[in-house]
Amino acid sequence: MLIRDLLASREPSISFEFFPPKTDEAASQLQSTIAALRELQPTFVSVTWGAGGSTRDKTIEIVSNIKRETGIEAMAHLTCVGSSRDDLAGILDRLTASGVSNVLALRGDPPKGESNFIAAPGGLRYGCELVEFIRAKEGAGICVGGAAYPEGHVECSDLTLDLDNLKRKVDAGADFLITQLFFDNTRYWSFVKRARAAGITVPIIPGIMPLTSLGQAQRFGASLPEALSAELTHLHNDPQATMHLGVAHATWQCLDLLSNGAPGIHFYTMNRSTATRAIYSAIRIHGLAPSAK
Repeated sequence: MLIRDLLASREPSISFEFFPPKTDEAASQLQSTIAALRELQPTFVSVTWGAGGSTRDKTIEIVSNIKRETGIEAMAHLTCVGSSRDDLAGILDRLTASGVSNVLALRGDPPKGESNFIAAPGGLRYGCELVEFIRAKEGAGICVGGAAYPEGHVECSDLTLDLDNLKRKVDAGADFLITQLFFDNTRYWSFVKRARAAGITVPIIPGIMPLTSLGQAQRFGASLPEALSAELTHLHNDPQATMHLGVAHATWQCLDLLSNGAPGIHFYTMNRSTATRAIYSAIRIHGLAPSAK
């Protein structure tokens, strides 16, 4: 089923993001996580695309297996990195042949060691070009999502220009957006208000991940509420307490977001289930997520 149709439901969307494992142990961990989170009956799950397309085959395999073996709607990430238009067309053919009809279209990060993104020969330069390419090739038979950045893309310090770029992505055919993670909900609400004023009407799903350290937020370039930053600093020598604080704050974020009309929550799970299950239980108790059947 197309995610855009699932998002048309009145119920909030709950979705989980996984990444392809690099070791047998990590693969076993992912299987356990998928089994545990399957019980929560997510609206959909997504699987990331490794740097430079390094996990291309694993991404396609995992997405296809989830779709076939669990019955959960699955979405494959797809980036422009290292791929020509012919490469991208071939990947789309493989996905659709496997029954996958949902794609998250991303430009992707520059290869490790490079500061600037350079398109592959015969490739694409921007996320909006990838959205346009997918839409032209597959028409309305595929659902295309895109990324959004409440605090601006790391390579674009001009928030107005960043929003213009996002509008191009939506105009090219993106059906919905998922935000980069954030820890201050005011950033999300301000971003949504600006997006709507710019004529962006598609669902904007907030991306949430529990903090595990102060450094984690700094690595992602996301701002922190002052009180949360102070508490993380206070607890920096206590990993267990920091983890509990991160889960508690993420739970509050989700309750606030869903209570005030966000279309759902996209959990960056890091291939772990414990924190996500705890947060999901809290929002379900408050009547903000579908009850497990």
